[in-house]
Amino acid sequence: MADFLSDLKDILFLDIETASLTGHIDALSPRLQEEWAKKSSHLSNENNISTEELYFEKAGIYAEFGRVVCVGLGYFLYDPDQDQLQFRTKAIAHEEEHDTLLELREILEKKHWTLCAHNGKEFDFPYLCRRLLINKVPLPEVLQMAGKKPWEIRHLDTLELWKFGDYKHYTRLELLAAIFDIPSSKDNIDGSEVNTVFYKQRDLKAIATYCLKDVEVTARIYLAYQGLPGDMKINIIHSVENEG
Repeated sequence: MADFLSDLKDILFLDIETASLTGHIDALSPRLQEEWAKKSSHLSNENNISTEELYFEKAGIYAEFGRVVCVGLGYFLYDPDQDQLQFRTKAIAHEEEHDTLLELREILEKKHWTLCAHNGKEFDFPYLCRRLLINKVPLPEVLQMAGKKPWEIRHLDTLELWKFGDYKHYTRLELLAAIFDIPSSKDNIDGSEVNTVFYKQRDLKAIATYCLKDVEVTARIYLAYQGLPGDMKINIIHSVENEG
């Protein structure tokens, strides 16, 4: 087990929070407004809300119409002499998306990381790749997937690990936290409220705090997969920054 804890230092746990590209659909370029009209015509709209409301509610899910508001990062350090496990976190949350992605790239290039996120292979990793390129920021090596064999891509996904080959199965992070007795991250806001908190309340710090809690929950779930208790004693060191 000590070897496993020591090897954790090479895994960077990650979570992103996203919002619509603009606070109002009218702020989009005419070309993007036209593309959103085509995109939204295929989206579920059971409550028959307006195009403006649908944009504000759902555009952040799509990298072409959304933006990265915050990136939460965390990694473990193990002190074998004191048998202590430490989890260091950092939130990157600038007002300008380009600044957030540029800082993320610099961190990802500093070390030969393996990335781990919940549903990361379907959402976080491809979303980041698309937004990096849209912002004209070169992809860091760990996010370069073209031409690589599957075993050459250093990505872990706690959702995929939980599927055990069942591709029809989706399990929320919160459900996994519940079954492994891991404290919830949903005590202040949740993902559906990020757009409102970002554009209307202008509270990046609240988003960053929530994002880091999801990073910690993901990391604890990964430990639980190794048979470790969900409430295992870990020295958490948060670094929540609102760069405004």
